Amino acid sequence: GNDSLCCMSVLPYCPPVNTDRPTPRQEACSVAFEHMLRHTYHLYESEEEMQRREEVLANLSVIIRDWIRSLAQRKDVSYGDGGGRIFTFGSYRLGVHGPNADIDTLCVAPNFVEREDFFSSLHTRLATNPRVTELQPVREAHVPVMKMYFAGVQIDLLFAKLSESVIPQDFDILDKKHVRNVDEKSVLSLNGCRVTDQILKLVPNIDAFRTTLRAIKLWAKRRGVYSNVMGYFGGVSWAILVAFVCQLYPNACSHTLMAKFFKVCTEWHWNERLPIMLTRIDDSDPSVPVWNPEKNHRDRQHLMPIITPAYPAMNSTHNVCESTARVLKEEFRRAYERVCRDIENNDMRLQAVPSREEVEMVWQPLFEPFPFFTSFKHYMQIDIIADTESSLRTW
Repeated sequence: GNDSLCCMSVLPYCPPVNTDRPTPRQEACSVAFEHMLRHTYHLYESEEEMQRREEVLANLSVIIRDWIRSLAQRKDVSYGDGGGRIFTFGSYRLGVHGPNADIDTLCVAPNFVEREDFFSSLHTRLATNPRVTELQPVREAHVPVMKMYFAGVQIDLLFAKLSESVIPQDFDILDKKHVRNVDEKSVLSLNGCRVTDQILKLVPNIDAFRTTLRAIKLWAKRRGVYSNVMGYFGGVSWAILVAFVCQLYPNACSHTLMAKFFKVCTEWHWNERLPIMLTRIDDSDPSVPVWNPEKNHRDRQHLMPIITPAYPAMNSTHNVCESTARVLKEEFRRAYERVCRDIENNDMRLQAVPSREEVEMVWQPLFEPFPFFTSFKHYMQIDIIADTESSLRTW
C-alpha cells in the first residue's frame, strides 16, 4: 500500500494510509516485542495486583453510594437508587497501567451533592477509614482532586456534579448533554473519562494499541519527555498520538506500529494548521468553547496540537513551548533514524522470523535512558521544605 503522508494536510482527520495485514515475520516480532515489555521491562502487573485494584474500586464505590445516600437523607431528598457512580479513566481505564500505578477515578454525583460536600463529609468518611492513608485534598488544583492510598493502591479521586437528580445504572458518560448546564470544574473532571472512553471507541485494534502505548510511554519516560507539566506530552497526549497512528495503520501489529509511530512523528508538519485529531471537532454549540485556531488567538500559539476526541475538544499539549517542541522533535528523529527506519526496511526486505533475543537486541537502543546528568554544563537543585508532612504532600 501507499505509505505517503502528503494526503493528510488537507483532511481534518485522516483515512488509513496502509491497510496491509501483518506478515508472519511481523506477527512473530510482535509476540517477541510484547514478551520483552513484560519480562525485561516489567510493564505488566500480576493477576493478584489486578484483583486487588478491582476490590479497592468496589469498596470505594460502596463508600460513595453510602455517602450520597446519607446526604440525601440529611437534605431530605428522594432519589431512589440513583446515587453516585465511580468511573475510571487514564492508564487504568485504557488498560496500559503498570505495577504500582495510580488509578484515576471520578465520582459522578446527582445535583443535590455539592463540591463542598465532597471535600468535607466524604473527606471525613475517608479520613476515618482504616484502609485509607495519606489522604490529601487539593481543592485549588486546576481540576480539584482528593489523593489517597486505599489498601495500598494509589487513588486520585475527582468529582463532578450533574444537573440530573438521578444517576441511572446505564448512565452514558459519552452523551454530551452531561457537560451542559454543569460548572466548569465538573466539565474538566468529566472530560478525563469522556476522552479515555472515546479513544477506546476510535481505535481499530485495541490489543495492538495497548502494547504500542505501553512501549511509547516507557520510551517517553526513559528519554525524559513524559510530562505535561514540564511542557512535553502527558499521558492523554501520548494515548491520542498512538491511537492516531493506529487509525493510519488499522491492521498493523505492535512491532510495525512502533516503527510507523516514529515515522509519522518525524515527518509530521507540526503546527496549529495541522493538529493531530482522531475525529472531527464538534462545534455545534456556540456557547461551549472548543479548540479553534481560526477564532481564538491563544489556540494559534499552539506548536504541537493534539486534540482531545470528546466534546468539548481541547488541545492536550498547550504547555508545549519552543524549547520542549525542539526536544520532542529531536527525540522522534533519533528514534526513527537510529532504530525504526531499519526495522521498517527489514520488514520489507526479510522474510525470516528472528529469535526473541534478536528482536530484543534490535529494540534495546530505543529505550536507552537519556543521559541527563552528563548532557549539560550546569544544573540547578531545588530543595522544598515544609513545616508538616501534610503541607509537603500538597506540593
